This record gives sequence, structure tokens and C-alpha cells, in this order.
Amino acid sequence: MKEPSPAKVREERLAAQCEAVRAGERRSVAKSITLLESTRPDLAAEGQAILERLVPLTGRGRRVGITGAPGVGKSSFIEALGLELLSAGHRVAVLAIDPTSPVTKGSILGDKTRMERLAQDERAFIRPSPSGGSLGGVAHHTREAILLCEAAGYDVVIVETVGIGQSEVAVASMVDTFVVLLQPGAGDELQGLKKGVLELADLLVVNKADGEGRGAAERTRAEYAHALDLLRVGDLGWRAPVLCASARTGEGITEVWAAVRAHRDALQATGELAAKRRSQARAWMWSLVEEGLRESFRSHGAVARLIPQLEREVEEQKSSPAAAARALLAAFRAG
Repeated sequence: MKEPSPAKVREERLAAQCEAVRAGERRSVAKSITLLESTRPDLAAEGQAILERLVPLTGRGRRVGITGAPGVGKSSFIEALGLELLSAGHRVAVLAIDPTSPVTKGSILGDKTRMERLAQDERAFIRPSPSGGSLGGVAHHTREAILLCEAAGYDVVIVETVGIGQSEVAVASMVDTFVVLLQPGAGDELQGLKKGVLELADLLVVNKADGEGRGAAERTRAEYAHALDLLRVGDLGWRAPVLCASARTGEGITEVWAAVRAHRDALQATGELAAKRRSQARAWMWSLVEEGLRESFRSHGAVARLIPQLEREVEEQKSSPAAAARALLAAFRAG
């Protein structure tokens, strides 16, 4: 009997993997994301082939970004929100972007271990991914992972970032609703908070509003609400609400999700949601083009040979950065 060709074997493997993802099998979703994240070209190409086949099934989920300073309780809050959503009949995926270890290149925190109750439920999928040092700690393939999760039937996809400055900008560019978690007792934090963070937020939540911290949380909520009143009214007249919640007691979690739904409804009512998704997809495409061009540029033979010399000349002030850049570009264009 004739052995099947390698192409046919690959086709059957891809078809089986796609079907498993469509069926919502968590291990298959995880495997597909691992393929996309692989540094091996053959495995990454297989991941891309799977994603391309599943793209028609994407776009139906609610995409929510959650960020906040370290220690604000993001993982605890997300677990409480996730459990609330499961009880309401949703299927929830959490893409938790961890800092990358400089030694192992893997995730340092391991959010899956910090969301134990949520991870045990078959209707939830949690994927801790190392940031890889990318801008703001947002993993390189997070956008692709969002699509895979939607194809697997997860109707709420939450992206958690490490909260290290530029992560707010990066996560806001891939979600529908952007939530910023705050600590009770704003004080100096409010004074030092960049205006841009408030302008990006669609919803602010003061976490840990329980016990002795309840009063401080309410004061913080009032201070941020006042700050937002002074700054702006968002798109479509949406003014970002500031709420209090407690991941420990669950108080306020229902109200947070109601606010997320209200924001999404406001976007849908005017067609802004579709426009926002189109804009994000277009920007994603061009960011990949630019990344590919950078890789091609640095791997170009003539350019790679010139780089060490020109870097030394720039460092020793024997050449200006502009002149060195022109020389590298000329070598690249020459072929």
C-alpha cells in the first residue's frame, strides 16, 4: 500500500487540529498558540496555517484589556470576574502576559497558578505567555491568540498585561474595552499618573474596596472621577465610569461587567466597534510589515557587515547617527 505523501499527512494533521480548536478543546487551543509562538519557522508556519483556516470563525467575542500597577490585584480581580462570567453562561479565555525571565526566557509569574479556581473550570482557558521583552510587556502573538480563542468559542477574551508603562498603549490597541485597575488611597499616585493613561481608559476600577480599605477606595474613586471630569469626554460621548470592587468579596464585580457591556453597546450602536476592529487589524498588518522589514534589513549581508563598524563610529563620535543610517540604507538598497 502506497504511503501517503508528506503534504497529505500535513493536511490531515492541520484539519484535525482545526477541528479540535473549533470543538473548544483547551489542549488543542494551547498547542496552536504554542505553534504560533515558536521560533522554529516550520512550526510557526503550521500555526499560521491553522489560524488562517479559523479566521472566519473569529470576531464574535468581547475583547477586554485589564491593566494596572503591580500589586493592584489584577489576577485576583480577573479570577473573580471570570467566575462571575462563567456563572452567567459565558466561556472565558484569559491571556495573561507575564514578564520574561532573562535567564529562561519563560514566564516569571505564571498567572495560571494564581487563578487556580478559574483554571479548574472546563469553560475557562488561561494562557500565561512570556512577554519576550516586547513593547509594554504585551506578548508578540497576543492578537493571534485572541483570534484562536474566539474560534474555539470563548465569547469573552481578557488580556492582562504586566502594567509597566507602555503596556497600556499596546493592550488598548487590540481590545474593545480597556480597564485600568487602581489601588485604594490614590494620593501621590493620582498626581503622578500620566494623563494618557486616563485618556485610554474606558473604565477605571478601584480594587480592594473591602474591610478597612473601603473608605480609602471610595475616596480614590471620587478623586479619579473628578480628574476624568476635568480631562475629557471620550468617543461617542462615553465618559469612563470609576467604580469600586473587591476581588476578595466579589462586591462590585457585577457592576464592573455591566459597565463593560454598556461600553460595548455604545460602540455597537454607532458602528464604532466595527470601525475600531478594522482600524486595529490594519494597524496590526502594518506593524507586522515593519517588523519583517527590520528583520530583513538586519539580516541583509552588506548591512550586517557594516553594522559593527558604523556602530563604533557613532559611539566614538567619528560619524553622526544620520550619516551612519544613510550608509546602512544605501547598502540595503544596493542589494
